[in-house]
Amino acid sequence: MSYTFELDERLGIPLPQLNKDFEEFTVSEQAEMLLRWEEIRGTIPERIKQIERVIIRKQDQLNVEDNFVLSCKLNSEIAELASTINELHLWFRLNQDMATGAAHH
Repeated sequence: MSYTFELDERLGIPLPQLNKDFEEFTVSEQAEMLLRWEEIRGTIPERIKQIERVIIRKQDQLNVEDNFVLSCKLNSEIAELASTINELHLWFRLNQDMATGAAHH
């Protein structure tokens, strides 16, 4: 098989790993990939909500933290989690566009 879906630990979802350009796959392989991706893509909003809950907990901790070093650590963790959410949004939109484009071929 020329593609797999491998878990991205940071994002918490499997991402497509293609060994060639999407357009080089057969129509049947493209359809199979898009179906699998749609299943994964459907989990992204819940994954974002999970991360948002963690951010809220960390912000609550930050609001009462008096230790500067720990405050900096919490800020850094919050920024990393926000970055993860941004990347998940990109994957959600990017692959929606890919699916739409593939459907028109």
